[in-house]
Amino acid sequence: MTHPRTSPATPGADTAADPLTDHAADPLTDHATGTGPRPAAGPSDPAPGTTPPGNPPPGTTSPGTTTLAAATPAELRDHVTAGLDDPARGWLRRALDEAAAHPGTHGPISVWELRIAEAGRRCGPEHADAARVLILHAARADAEALSRVYYQGTGAERRAVLYALPHLVPGPEGLPLVEDALRTNDTRLLTAAVGPYAARHLDAHQWRHAVLKCLFTGVPVDAVADLDHRAEGDTELARMLTDYAAERTAAGRTVPADLHRVLTLTDPPATPSAPAADHG
Repeated sequence: MTHPRTSPATPGADTAADPLTDHAADPLTDHATGTGPRPAAGPSDPAPGTTPPGNPPPGTTSPGTTTLAAATPAELRDHVTAGLDDPARGWLRRALDEAAAHPGTHGPISVWELRIAEAGRRCGPEHADAARVLILHAARADAEALSRVYYQGTGAERRAVLYALPHLVPGPEGLPLVEDALRTNDTRLLTAAVGPYAARHLDAHQWRHAVLKCLFTGVPVDAVADLDHRAEGDTELARMLTDYAAERTAAGRTVPADLHRVLTLTDPPATPSAPAADHG
C-alpha cells in the first residue's frame, strides 16, 4: 500500500485525546525526552517543547533502565499493568487479546487500530505509549500496517509506531517513517525516531544529520541509540559539529553541552574539554 509522505501531526494535534503534556511520572519514561530513564539533573534548561523532569510522585517506582523501544513486550506489559487501575487493566487485556486474535489488516480499519486510538483515554497519558506498542506487537503489525497507522494517526500514535519498529520490522522497510519524523521539529517524535531502529538502519549521512537535528531542537543526545559506538572515530560528524558550534558562537549564542559531549566521542584523546561558559 502506498501512503503519501505527509509531515507528522503537530505536537498539539492529539492533546485532547491523549494529553501527554500532563506531568504524571512514569518509571519507564523520561518526560523530558519522551523515552528512556530520566537523566540526572543538570545545569541545562529543559529543551523547547518538553516537560522538565521531576521526582516521581509517591507510590511510583524509580526510573527504569529500559526504553519503550528496547524493552521486551513482557517487560512493557508488566510495567503497564502494574500502574493501571482495574478498569484500565481489563481494557488493555481485552485489547491485546483482540489484536492477537485478529492481527494484520481487516477492512477499512482493524479493531486493534481503534484500540490504539483509545489508549490515551483508557490507560492515561503516562501509560499510553507503552499500551500502543503492546497492541502493535500483539497485532503482529508489519511495515505496511505500521505505515498505515503512522500516516493516519495522531502525533502520539506515530510516536508509538516509531517505538515499535525495532520490535516488529527486522529490515529497513520502516526507514521512511523514521525519515519523515526526522523532518519535523516535534521533540517527542524526534526522540522516538532516533532509537534502536534508526541506529541499526540509518546510513552514516542520515544518522549524522539526525544527531545535528537533536542538538538543533534541544532533544538530549541520551535519546540517540548506540551514540557512543556510531560516533566513535567519525571525523565527518566532528567537522559538522565544529561548524555548528562556530556558527552559534559567531551569532552570540551558547553552544549546547551535548555538542561537546558528542564531539568528544568522535575523537576522545584529541578533543578539548568544553569551556564552562558554553553550558547553556
